[in-house]
Amino acid sequence: MITLVLTAIVTASNNLAPSMNEFRHRNDAERLRQLAQYILLDTGTPVNWGCLPDTFPTSLGLADSASSLPYHIDIDKVTRLNSQNMYSVSYAQLWQSLGVSDVSFGIEIRTLFSLSAILVSATGGGNETIYEFDVYAEKSGAPVISRLHSYVIARDYISSFASSTSSSGHSLVFVTIPNSKSGTALLLTFASAESNPQSVAFNVHAFSHNSSELWPNRTFTKLSPLNHVLNVAFTHPMEEVLSTSVFTFNYSFSLIEKSRNAQTAEYEIPRLLDSSPMLLVITGLNESSSFAEWVSYPQVPLETGADFDTLDADAKTVSFSHIVKINSALYEIVTKWGGSA
Repeated sequence: MITLVLTAIVTASNNLAPSMNEFRHRNDAERLRQLAQYILLDTGTPVNWGCLPDTFPTSLGLADSASSLPYHIDIDKVTRLNSQNMYSVSYAQLWQSLGVSDVSFGIEIRTLFSLSAILVSATGGGNETIYEFDVYAEKSGAPVISRLHSYVIARDYISSFASSTSSSGHSLVFVTIPNSKSGTALLLTFASAESNPQSVAFNVHAFSHNSSELWPNRTFTKLSPLNHVLNVAFTHPMEEVLSTSVFTFNYSFSLIEKSRNAQTAEYEIPRLLDSSPMLLVITGLNESSSFAEWVSYPQVPLETGADFDTLDADAKTVSFSHIVKINSALYEIVTKWGGSA
């Protein structure tokens, strides 16, 4: 497979999205470049299709209809590209709404750099346990100097603390949890790049505290944010909720419950003016099992679309990278384009 990587680091532009008819008269590379820009500059139809759970776009566009700025992407349109969201839009629906029948495409959305956390040690004693984590911020193998804001959650216990990475991109983070709070715990870490505070990465590290149980995410709940509401589907009846919270780099709040029955619940998500993704966390009990589960809003990283790994070896693909803004934070959107869908 021959892959042409065409990277466009986008700055502000007043160009309007071109008419779809224009794409039928351009050479291949230019035509696909215009298609990539089109879905980022256009709102699609209807313009608010992202926040309407039972509505699917009749024309594809990811732009935020409430913003006049180019490359400002709608948080809910992005979130509905994630297949784990209960209101997700399938690739077949996206392809049909694009309205260009002789191309296939894929969309990948991620933060501008990545963040990882490794548990180094755990020291117990008395009424608490101290955990040491090695947090690493990097972009394509190069360290990213950044400010860190971390939170630890175990049942209804929440603690937060600030730190920063060194020139190597690493930081040792120490967290303390009372031994009375047993079960699955979460370390949430946000990293704001020193070079650009609007570039924020996040990491969620689940670990077992004072217990042999460590439940994978989405074992007890399916969390689907949309239109600033966290929709919760419980896997088991009569699960007890201990806490529901939203976290960003600068803020954390308890979520307000809108409705609840045996199998579902809804919580209001505040509209926070922070250059940061949101992490939504629910902790609870299912009989003797303690769980802590999470979802990001926008629901990234994500990949959707055609599987280009299965294309013929002689097929040509083209990819385009754009820097976009979702709410007040920066993300990278990579679109891949190939032959007939």
